Amino acid sequence: MREAISPEAAAALVPDGATVMIGGFLGVGSPRRVIDALVARGARGLTVIGNDTGRPDLGIGRLVVAGCVARVIVSHIGTNPVTQQKMMAGEIEVDLVPQGTLAERIRAGGAGLGGVLTPTGVGTTVAEGKQVITVDGRDYLLEKPLRADVALLHCYEADYYANLTYRLTAQNFNPVMAMAADLVIAEPDEVVPIGVIPPDHVRTPGILVTHLVERPR
Repeated sequence: MREAISPEAAAALVPDGATVMIGGFLGVGSPRRVIDALVARGARGLTVIGNDTGRPDLGIGRLVVAGCVARVIVSHIGTNPVTQQKMMAGEIEVDLVPQGTLAERIRAGGAGLGGVLTPTGVGTTVAEGKQVITVDGRDYLLEKPLRADVALLHCYEADYYANLTYRLTAQNFNPVMAMAADLVIAEPDEVVPIGVIPPDHVRTPGILVTHLVERPR
């Protein structure tokens, strides 16, 4: 059984300079209260891995605007002009990764694989500095796995063993990120007794989750 911690306690577990995976797609499925607590703590030097940098007032974008982030590894930054401005000013490093490739690199990190082979980016600037492997006459890029020190997730329900469920598109990157980090913190909308969540509805088993964040009072 897990004892829930406050968002502030969760933020304190993310050291400055850490590599952090944050679930969400334009903020849908992002742990907003933990993000707010990181901003309030004044976290610095984070490398954030996520689908995007949200908007200035939403999701990972809140961290970018607050100066918490030194580097992002994301599929796009088009919805956050602050990220673009900081990148052009040399204040933040941006690694753009095709969305499917990003998801597969995280999955590979969680599965203990040495990388994934993808044709996406062959013959473009994406291939610069990367190993090209030919299989059956077709060229593929070797994309290395991604792991993180901490994964910050949002879920719909959790039980007291920290089994997690997600709703609709809020699943996005959360389940694969739960596999690919040394410390996993989940922010649930609801915490329910053990047995309420049917076993076949569990999307992230509790053995992968280090801490739950308490519900808002």
